[in-house]
Amino acid sequence: MFSTTYLSDQVTLTAGGGRARHHNELVERYQNIIQREQRLHWTSHHRLLKLLGAGGQGVVYLTERRGADGFTLPVAIKIFSPEYFEDVASYELAMSRIAAVASQVAQIQHDNLLDVHNFVVRDRIRMMVMEWIDGYDLRRLLMPELLARIQSRVSARRWEYINRVVVTAGPLQSRLKAGVAVAVIRDCLGAIAALHRNGIVHGDIKPGNVMLKCTGHAKIIDIGSAFALSDPPSIRTCTPAYAAPEVLEGTECTPRSDLASLGYLLIELLAGRSPFAGIDRFRDLLELKRTLPQRLHEFLPPEVTVNSLLMTFIRGLIAPDPMKRFPSAEAADLVEEGAAAFHRQLVKGDLASEYDNEIRLWLQEVKLLEGEWGLPGDLPQ
Repeated sequence: MFSTTYLSDQVTLTAGGGRARHHNELVERYQNIIQREQRLHWTSHHRLLKLLGAGGQGVVYLTERRGADGFTLPVAIKIFSPEYFEDVASYELAMSRIAAVASQVAQIQHDNLLDVHNFVVRDRIRMMVMEWIDGYDLRRLLMPELLARIQSRVSARRWEYINRVVVTAGPLQSRLKAGVAVAVIRDCLGAIAALHRNGIVHGDIKPGNVMLKCTGHAKIIDIGSAFALSDPPSIRTCTPAYAAPEVLEGTECTPRSDLASLGYLLIELLAGRSPFAGIDRFRDLLELKRTLPQRLHEFLPPEVTVNSLLMTFIRGLIAPDPMKRFPSAEAADLVEEGAAAFHRQLVKGDLASEYDNEIRLWLQEVKLLEGEWGLPGDLPQ
């Protein structure tokens, strides 16, 4: 025989209308926790499952966090390496800065921004516990081998649609179609706008730090180079190809510097190659960044360069003079010549699509490939 317990906003009632109360030996412990102790502590167990990424700051692992009664949760852990620091003191000073920023980011709770769970220490090695994202970073998604594999397993009709609406072959890597590329950038604008409102600069926007979730939305990850405007570090880290000119020159790094990085990313998504690919000399890199707004036609396909609104938007992100860029991430999305206006233009021209859904379907096909053969660029486990 079954019984039913009804839950109301006030008390728990049985099917007969009475309050459900039982006095087993755990009731006193329960009351002790909520009424007297009011402090909780326990040991958290993690098992490293798979290496997700590696870089100058350390490594990121997919881990399994284990709780009670068989509960497990996939999370990501970034383990910060001390090998590039002169001594323990400099490592711990850098870690305290990262922990302070991580604490701020953890409280923002934006859908397009990485969720930070904790910052912990083991044997004096710092680790940041973060959400595990079910998706793929742009660096891997744009590998040409991936697009070729998709062609081998979809119908001719689906392949034509993918190339017309979502992604197609580019000179060096796959390139996103304009509507999809701008949809990704708009998600990123939302994330960095949230950071900037809280006085934080991301400092390292690049393809490997933007993930597309299997839901179809973009998410900015890796806040290891982020810093508070109120407490900028004396030594900054960046990826030169995606850093604004003023960052390369060492003069400043501001919220508008993040906009320039996002602009360089957008050009790469649309062009199928980075405009800075193969440039090794610092002087040449800086010169191209200064002249890039006038040279976009050398890198972008005609279907992009013919759209004056899109070109104006790109130039508003990458202007060499920070004061000539959009004043903020919100403005870059919402002003008359911003990203939202471009999407509205597609709607008026009957060229718009449900971009989140298009990305979701594309990533479903990518996930099937992963299950069959693994993805190009997969790191060893």
